[in-house]
Amino acid sequence: MRTCTTILICLFCLPELRSQDTLNLLFIGDVMAHQKQINAAKTDSGYSFEPCFEFVKPYLAEANVTVANLEVTLAGEPYSGYPTFSAPDELAVALQRSGVDVLLTANNHACDKGRKGVERTIDMLDSLHIIHTGTFYDSVHRSRTYPLLLKKNNIVIGLLNYTHSTNNIPTPEPTVVNRIDTAQMAADIALTKRFSPDIIVAAIHWGEEYKLYANREQRAIAGFLLRQGVRLVIGSHPHVLQGMEMNKASDTTVQSVVVYSLGNFISNMTAANTEIGVMVRIRLIKKHETTYIDKGDYIFTWVYKPEENNIRRFYVLPAAVDAGQPAFFAHEKEYQRMKASLAAMRKLYRETTTGFIEYIE
Repeated sequence: MRTCTTILICLFCLPELRSQDTLNLLFIGDVMAHQKQINAAKTDSGYSFEPCFEFVKPYLAEANVTVANLEVTLAGEPYSGYPTFSAPDELAVALQRSGVDVLLTANNHACDKGRKGVERTIDMLDSLHIIHTGTFYDSVHRSRTYPLLLKKNNIVIGLLNYTHSTNNIPTPEPTVVNRIDTAQMAADIALTKRFSPDIIVAAIHWGEEYKLYANREQRAIAGFLLRQGVRLVIGSHPHVLQGMEMNKASDTTVQSVVVYSLGNFISNMTAANTEIGVMVRIRLIKKHETTYIDKGDYIFTWVYKPEENNIRRFYVLPAAVDAGQPAFFAHEKEYQRMKASLAAMRKLYRETTTGFIEYIE
């Protein structure tokens, strides 16, 4: 019999009970560290990634809980980018200092550096007191820490995380990387319900890379999860944006949300549509012991990569905020390229997104 010893992690819990509580969630996409990103972050004393996030830090820090997909390992030196990622530990530090609360580690690059990569990533995130889920030392570790339960503002979230593959790299024993398997996911959801969370969230690494439309398999998995009782399905992996759906139980009540792909948050990718991502915000309200999905909106982001002193720099910008732009860009054509991509993704969302609105300051 499986022992239920999952830990409830409180993020600055409020001790008092109130008639209504509100929780603002923020989900961001793939955090990658290609070799040029690593080179750009090099300093005389180590690495610094914090400048990458300075322009979006207010959004990350403002949310009650910010969740990101960490699509690298923290396997230590020698550091490397694609195809087998090992990022400096300072990347996780910068995310934490910029306002990210939870890192997801079940993705197709989880096993890039073998057992050392899986285990050292867990070790480092634990040492930094960064909440994470998706990969584990072994099955015992998984049984003790999964599902991840988070509590803030009197609202308890059950957070699950799975990946469709590990790029044909076998998961090194005895480590565990959560894989998309309907039988296992159903068992995990049933276990999660035993802890009586107010809402269950499933973060899924799935789909086809560079495809702007969710495929049949993604839709089938999303439907399965919703039928099992998951109310928020948050997707990553395609490296481009895909649509999102807010499914209503009535004219005024939101039953569930599916975000098929958040795209890249930061990377060195330059292929079409890979430089634009989205931050998705979802507000929960708990009233009279019932939790509602109140509303959802999104903010487009752009990875700006200027050349400074013969080194490519990386900055995540809120793409729709024109203050200081295009003067911020070294060349007008770079600004116009961002605007063209933004227009294309707005068109995509008009076709594929329901219930969400774009947030523009």
